[in-house]
Amino acid sequence: MASTRIREARETDCGDILRMIRELAEYEKLSHQVKISEEALRADGFGENPFFHCLVAEIVPAPGELQGPSVVGFGLYYFIYSTWTGRNVYLEDIYVMPQYRGQGIGTKIIKKVAEEALHKGCSQFRLAVLDWNKKAIDLYKSLGAQDLTGAEGWHFFRFEQEAMRVLAG
Repeated sequence: MASTRIREARETDCGDILRMIRELAEYEKLSHQVKISEEALRADGFGENPFFHCLVAEIVPAPGELQGPSVVGFGLYYFIYSTWTGRNVYLEDIYVMPQYRGQGIGTKIIKKVAEEALHKGCSQFRLAVLDWNKKAIDLYKSLGAQDLTGAEGWHFFRFEQEAMRVLAG
């Protein structure tokens, strides 16, 4: 019987990671926003000063099975800093291919990010989820996450590249 392992992504996983980023964007109805390339993932995640860290979920075949391991999920995260609490980790995206959902793989990825955050001295683990993704919201709450939208009334904003150009003058 095959098993699942969570491991740090390698440069050779970038093709699989990009495939799953596109699948996630399609699921979220945001495919038009995906501009990243496999080359950018390699440069930004595996250079001397990586901008992100990534875990992959890999199905490992049982001994004697012919196919090799296959990547079926990922969690892309990075470290941020809070002026109030210091070191934090932000889980940018987590994704498990549909046919592998419901097996605890997403939970394993989240737990591994939490473990890494604690190892690095982080005081908080942050993430965002679309308001219609009830399954994900329920999962995060069941794992102990607080929904800050209702609890604290936070609104998240972003400046797109053109707005940054205007701001920068």
